[in-house]
Amino acid sequence: MEPNIGKGSRMTLIIIGLLVLVSGIIIQSWWCLFGLIPVIISATGRCLLLNLFKKDSQQKISES
Repeated sequence: MEPNIGKGSRMTLIIIGLLVLVSGIIIQSWWCLFGLIPVIISATGRCLLLNLFKKDSQQKISES
């Protein structure tokens, strides 16, 4: 499976994931583990939901 997440989406997912992780650690809750999901998705560059719906957030360079 090839990557289907663009650079902008990856950066957004990293920021959101880290915010959830840090806030969960601060309030000492196991909910911080949900912050790992966007971090893992952005690290691999593959989103199963986007693949399921046949979507792609990468910009394709058109050949002219």
